[in-house]
Amino acid sequence: MILNKKYFCIYFSLFLGSTLFSQESKAITKDSTKTEYLDDVIITATRTIRQLSSLPLPAQIVSKEDIKQSNSIRLNDILNEQTGLITIPDFGGGEGIQLQGLDSQYTLILIDGVPLVGRSAGTLNLSRITVGNIKQIEIVKGASSSLYGSEALGGVINIITENIKKGFSGNVNYRLGSFGSHDLSSTIHYKKQKLGISAFFNRYSSDGYDLIDGDDLNTVDPFSNYTFNSKITYDFSEATNLFISSKYYNQNQDYVASTELKGESDINEWNTHLKLSHVYDKKWRSYFEFYATRYIAKDYLDNEDGTQFSNSHYNQLLIRPEIRATYNPNDKEAFIGGAGFNHETLNRTYFSLKPIFNSPYLYLQYDSTPIEKLNIILGARFDNHNKYKSQFSPKAAIRYGLNDKLAIKGAIGYGFKAPDFRQLYFDFTNTTVGYTVLGYNAVTTAIPALESQGQLANIIVPASDFEDALNPENSISINIGIDYSLSPKLKFGLNFFRNSINDLIDLRVIANKTNGQNVFSYYNVNKVYTKGLEFNSTWNPTDQFKISGGYQLLFAKDTDAEEAFENGSVFAREHPSAPSFQLKKNDYFGLYNRSRHMANLKVFYKIPNWNLDTNIRGTYRSKYGLLDTNGNTYLDTYDEFVNGYSIIDFAVNKTFYKNYGLSFGIDNLFGFTDTQNISNIAGRIIYGKLNIKF
Repeated sequence: MILNKKYFCIYFSLFLGSTLFSQESKAITKDSTKTEYLDDVIITATRTIRQLSSLPLPAQIVSKEDIKQSNSIRLNDILNEQTGLITIPDFGGGEGIQLQGLDSQYTLILIDGVPLVGRSAGTLNLSRITVGNIKQIEIVKGASSSLYGSEALGGVINIITENIKKGFSGNVNYRLGSFGSHDLSSTIHYKKQKLGISAFFNRYSSDGYDLIDGDDLNTVDPFSNYTFNSKITYDFSEATNLFISSKYYNQNQDYVASTELKGESDINEWNTHLKLSHVYDKKWRSYFEFYATRYIAKDYLDNEDGTQFSNSHYNQLLIRPEIRATYNPNDKEAFIGGAGFNHETLNRTYFSLKPIFNSPYLYLQYDSTPIEKLNIILGARFDNHNKYKSQFSPKAAIRYGLNDKLAIKGAIGYGFKAPDFRQLYFDFTNTTVGYTVLGYNAVTTAIPALESQGQLANIIVPASDFEDALNPENSISINIGIDYSLSPKLKFGLNFFRNSINDLIDLRVIANKTNGQNVFSYYNVNKVYTKGLEFNSTWNPTDQFKISGGYQLLFAKDTDAEEAFENGSVFAREHPSAPSFQLKKNDYFGLYNRSRHMANLKVFYKIPNWNLDTNIRGTYRSKYGLLDTNGNTYLDTYDEFVNGYSIIDFAVNKTFYKNYGLSFGIDNLFGFTDTQNISNIAGRIIYGKLNIKF
């Protein structure tokens, strides 16, 4: 672990001791009214409003207060502090979320219940999302395709933005930090009688940073981005409401590949979301939604003489109408059902055509509380598709309260991830090295073309094997948990999980080229699983003091690899010149880029008399492997690993005259970096922040 343990223990002990001492000896005047602990409500898990504590599914909420006190400015910052979540950088500099050991492509990201697009390499970059107008973040773990379809194989993260406030109000926030980072945001709300309007603006820029001295390249190049978000609500009557929102995002970034190759990358994203809701009576309610979004990314590289070296583009469009209804026959039962249609297109460099995905879907869910202590949820969804096999995604969950303090819960569901455009239609040849990567559906035409051009030495997998459809990746997800409330001030949660993924899509060699390189394509082959446990706890000894923490134990493995180790067919060397030796079953570590242990601890403290709050937050990630270093293609205990590390963040916030706030903080207090393996941790970040309300 690369944290200076001695100094951290001293700082943390002093901080914790002083806060507890002040609670005992300072005798701050308290309101004589008994504190009422209100339970959080969540929408994402069932698409209906539910109390978080009564939910039979593994879920958690990140509140507006926690986001505000931590001074986080991008979504990846705040998600890294949640149990079982870690953002992983991709080769393009983006950060995707890993949830319960599953890759970022298996977690659906929503904003106000509708999906984001733009997974150019399977990863949806979370650093492009500002948290300036977020009300709360809802995280649901486990397969959720029964409500949300593809990409929800591992879970769902829903970002809920701020509601429009009555009257006229607003705020301005500005944060200045290390590496020339500037974050400016402003929100305006206006609501009177039937009409409500809000507008949000954010500008975020950075000079970038360089972790490796002397290479003449930045780890992250300078960039600036803008986010505009507007909302309109109109109440036609007490029963009928119209909601319209729109968002625009733009980012421009330097693109420097070498001292000879320089250019720019540009991202433009927009979406519009319309929802009309109507309440018929106490039992029936209906919703009509229309959502459209487009994500466009362009980049180019020029030679030193100004001639163009490369130019690429990515243009994705999603249009989705949906209608759904809820029916509550009584206080103990609820039905929700819906139908919709996804129309998706992608125009991209290295595609031989412009593919179109059309997929109608239906879903239905039954939520019942037959007796006071028992809650049952049954649901299923059917997705039809013009390019892959139809999917039926059932799910069942149950929660039983043994008493007022202890409850057990369990959920089992089917999730799927449809093959993306890249896996189906990619047609790319690296002009420098000479290898070729083909999408599954492109093989039947590309291989004969390469053969007629004399580029193939031999064909390993015949093109006829690609006539059937590529299967979606699918998973059976099981979560079993316990909720225990010793009191309203002290709560614990324990969840055991297992995700078994079949038909995993991977690359394989399908032909050898005459230049000595290979032709690759995608296929269904591997079976992997992730399993482990998650523990969460929260303690509020007083209204001013809160401690929360969490821990995840994870085992993520390939079943074929396990079999190979068990059969004794895997060997390794201590170093290249040493003789090889046979590895045992216990020598198999697991999938790449997964840590066996992850933990977080957060301490929040308020001093009402001073209008001040402060916090210290820490995360820990144990060692993990990025690649095979001893030549057997597996990650074993004799490979080289990235050492475990901790990140400690500190923040203090002071309010003046109710409407003015100043903040100071240090992210990555001890300045941890790993110049060779970790590109998304820049080092120590010192910042100041100004907040004005009106």
